[in-house]
Amino acid sequence: MRARSIAEFEAAARAVLARLPAMFRDQLADIVVRVEDFATAEQLALVGIADRWELTGMYEGVALPDRSQWYHESMPPVITLFRKPLLEEMAHTGVAFEALVRHVVIHEAGHHFGLSDADMHALENSAGE
Repeated sequence: MRARSIAEFEAAARAVLARLPAMFRDQLADIVVRVEDFATAEQLALVGIADRWELTGMYEGVALPDRSQWYHESMPPVITLFRKPLLEEMAHTGVAFEALVRHVVIHEAGHHFGLSDADMHALENSAGE
């Protein structure tokens, strides 16, 4: 297995978002996708994870259901993929690059919509391979 670059992760994540159903894709048009090697100490603390190898993705922003009609977004929501933990997961599980990126991106996008894990699985299935 070769190590994928940050650009390859970004392209794969954008491809996942582009394949989502229009009703979801339209509401994610302004979302920022980032790829970092690891989460920062602050990001790990936010989700209560101590080991930087355990966090593969993160949504940062205010979920749509938590916004009021007066909500004004000062910063766009962000989905961050953590490249090295994802590469490690691929090596240990044998899950294909595109499948793992798809899973993590859809899970994090689900947080934007305030979706349950069951809803996220349904959305992931609708995005296709």
